Amino acid sequence: MTQKLELLAPARDLSCGLAAINHGADAVYIGGPEFSARAAAANSLGDIEKLITYAHQFGSRVYVALNTIFTDHEIDRVVKLVHRLHQIGVDALIVQDMGLLECDLPPIPLHASTQLNNRTVEKVQFLENVGFQQVVLARELDLGTIKKIRLTTEIPLEFFIHGALCVSYSGQCYISELVAGRSANRGQCAQFCRHKYTLKDGLGQILEKDRHLLSLKDLNLSAHLEALIDAGISSFKIEGRLKDINYVKNITAFYRLALDRIIAEKPHLKRSSAGRCTFDFTPDASRSFNRGKTNYFLTGKRNRVGAIDSTQSIGQELGRVLHIDYKQKFFTLETGEAVHNGDGLCFYTSGGGLRGIQVNRVEGEKIYPRELPDFAIHTLVYRNNDTAFIKSLARSELCRLLTVQLEVSERDEGLQLVVIDEDSMRSEIILKTEKMQARQVGASLILAEKQLKKSGGTLFAIESVGVQLSPELFFSAALFNELRRKGLEHHLQMRVQRYQPERVKIKTNTFPWPAKEVDYRDNIANKKAEKFYLRHGVSRIDRSSLQVTHTGDCALMTTRYCIKAQLGLCHKIKKQHGVLREPLTLADNTGEYTLEFDCEKCEMTVRIRKDK
Repeated sequence: MTQKLELLAPARDLSCGLAAINHGADAVYIGGPEFSARAAAANSLGDIEKLITYAHQFGSRVYVALNTIFTDHEIDRVVKLVHRLHQIGVDALIVQDMGLLECDLPPIPLHASTQLNNRTVEKVQFLENVGFQQVVLARELDLGTIKKIRLTTEIPLEFFIHGALCVSYSGQCYISELVAGRSANRGQCAQFCRHKYTLKDGLGQILEKDRHLLSLKDLNLSAHLEALIDAGISSFKIEGRLKDINYVKNITAFYRLALDRIIAEKPHLKRSSAGRCTFDFTPDASRSFNRGKTNYFLTGKRNRVGAIDSTQSIGQELGRVLHIDYKQKFFTLETGEAVHNGDGLCFYTSGGGLRGIQVNRVEGEKIYPRELPDFAIHTLVYRNNDTAFIKSLARSELCRLLTVQLEVSERDEGLQLVVIDEDSMRSEIILKTEKMQARQVGASLILAEKQLKKSGGTLFAIESVGVQLSPELFFSAALFNELRRKGLEHHLQMRVQRYQPERVKIKTNTFPWPAKEVDYRDNIANKKAEKFYLRHGVSRIDRSSLQVTHTGDCALMTTRYCIKAQLGLCHKIKKQHGVLREPLTLADNTGEYTLEFDCEKCEMTVRIRKDK
């Protein structure tokens, strides 16, 4: 049985969306005018419609993120927006608020956002049964859990494979809302996880001072794509709706090539859109923004996933310092990479911070920085601004083409051009023209093939040209050019017109919610959502328990990341000498927070410290 794979890329705006399609995305997700979990990445309906038209030429899809929770005053406006998105041809909506399922929606597929905290078999079964068409699984899952979910459900499973990681389970972070008045579930995350914190033990002794103790490395699962396919993932998602166009180009191209290599070796796998990509640069994930890479918990191992020394990008590892000349103010690196004028380099200082180096000029192996830093021989140096690579990305535009075969033949009224593409779609046009006798027999046959093979500046790569013309007739080069241009334009129009977005109407049912009660962690903010949960078997709803701001001892964050494991203090990983005095507390300029550890579940909870 053929299995279609989807590479799903982010789009901050129209330009990023077009770049994602051009660099191989089978689908793009983008924020609408409002109600997106990235409030800073909103887009007009006009821009979304332009992206849809372009994407559908390749059979690629456009998903719009409406993955915030809505108030009673907003939900009617949300429904009107959903109808407009349906009208312009959006392929699916990524949503968090269950209140939408109680509304009169058009037949547009709904995808369950990762903000719904989709990390159990029971949760995914529920989402499948109430009408969702795809589920974005929690980033924290391991391969074993993904396999269990796949064995017990049929719904397509989507999984993040690259990009920034939220330290908290998605949808379960409330620190921004309670401390800064900015709800992460409303698209206004204040990124407390990137703050510097001081860690103290139960006696008040400082264990770590001013370090980014809740900041994680960036996800990179490029080495685990086959394992994810075998586990049941069909949609491979790149994080980054706030990232720039160069990030989108490079990372999309990087995973396009990686998935294509797997597809080429496995006959049962297939891309879910058309077009083949060739790149004038070598995609390299390490050359785009990253805080170091981790596979998080995919392999089930408890590991150190934190990027606690810096929240900045370290980029590509270059090599170690080989020589320093303080007199002439240059240094050399043990590296196989070329360093260029203007590059940005960096290294970790002995104190743990990240120090930047601006390259002023390069002479052979000698690197002359703007200011020679105080670092030692063997210091590991990274490049987080690669000027040559950025220039190559800027030049990369149309690198995805549809393969077609052309056939030209005579008709009574002129010339007919038939276009057949890689999806076996066929179109034809007739160009009216007078027929003239050729001065040189057969000249037009050669000319036709030569002119019809030219496809520069279009979305097409001409695979072959069939010519069925009388050698006695003459047709000009300009005529063949016009025939080709009109034929390819017509074929693109047909591809868009014949593209049929999936349409699914939610059917109300009473499939039971996995719990009998709900609270603030279910993110219920409107009466429609309350009605949804009651209909699905929740025995009662205490409105006071739904308000995180009214919950005295709420969990600000719940996470699989563990500070004790990160710092080598976890007794499950390494036997400790002495007793670690708890509770541990974190402090920054916003307050103090208590850490709780559930070692059986390997979970950590962050709460506001109450004994101050």
